[in-house]
Amino acid sequence: MTSKTIVGAGFGVTLLAAVAGTALADDKLTELSPDGKDACFGRVYDAAHLKAHPHQKVARIFFYYGNDPVSHPNEEPSSAPSGYNGFMTTTVRGAKKPEWVGGWCGKDDPRSSEIGCGMECDRTMALLNVDEKGRLIVSGVHRNLYLDAGAEDELGEKEYAKQALGTEDDGFRLDRMPAQTCKAEFARIDPVDPALGAPLRERLEPDQPFCYGRDYDAAHLGSHPDQLTQTIRVFRGPIELASFAKDGDPTNWPSGAEIAVSVTTRQKSAEVTQSYSCEGEADQWRCVASGRTSDFSCDIAAREIYLRRGANGTMMLANPNSSLPIIDLCSADSETRSDDRVYRLEPIPQSACRP
Repeated sequence: MTSKTIVGAGFGVTLLAAVAGTALADDKLTELSPDGKDACFGRVYDAAHLKAHPHQKVARIFFYYGNDPVSHPNEEPSSAPSGYNGFMTTTVRGAKKPEWVGGWCGKDDPRSSEIGCGMECDRTMALLNVDEKGRLIVSGVHRNLYLDAGAEDELGEKEYAKQALGTEDDGFRLDRMPAQTCKAEFARIDPVDPALGAPLRERLEPDQPFCYGRDYDAAHLGSHPDQLTQTIRVFRGPIELASFAKDGDPTNWPSGAEIAVSVTTRQKSAEVTQSYSCEGEADQWRCVASGRTSDFSCDIAAREIYLRRGANGTMMLANPNSSLPIIDLCSADSETRSDDRVYRLEPIPQSACRP
């Protein structure tokens, strides 16, 4: 089955293909936003309208002109804007959450009242016009808006009709609404868990020591007989801070951040410490094992752990490929086969980690 398109995948009018991300995206579309601020248009169709239009699948539609209303703050450093300035979300009948696309909106002819919105791969999102009452007319919406190119041939007529938009899903007339209304609608796509709080890169400063850990009691270990870890600490101390102060770039934090992980196991009460170098990657830190704290006879560059913010100030550590020093990293299998895969760690005093 053809996969649904994610943001930016495949939409654009031909006229926008070459310069959509530059000149056209920089044009100020005063028809959409007379005051230069983010603009929102939307419509929720009532039961009477949908009954009168049986071939219209879209029950809710919103168009947002402005900054990205979808992406969450993540662990990557802030980067240049994508150039997208137009975002559309629709919810079809019976669906629990919306689908969405985003791209570039601009004019090929400044004398024309029509605005073209294009997506990557030279596909069209929509054509826009503002009527005399200030409503947004959205036309040129293809049935395969959320599908890959060529989906009709790949899926077959019956499945395509099921996954594609309806034959009456075009020519939408949207009312101008407060920007917050659109933001709330886009938030339905991937709701933010408020318990997660700020991403780690904001919670943990480049020059800030930290210590997270957990000590597993007999009851927990008794119910997890395949877990090797008895205690675990994840921290940045004076050594890691000094290393980043010397060679790191705070503007790209957490890229280049060094951390250390110390563990004890059921079999060995002596603490073993392993160093890692981290990079921001979407909503997590990807941390690669380094040889700074150990003298390895093998290449351990493939040994990675992942840090992610947990609820209520906790930190999640994932160990999917045997990358913690609970076993010999040189002889470890590529996949973690014990119960030492995911840890929920609490912030603890720095004194509980290496001073």
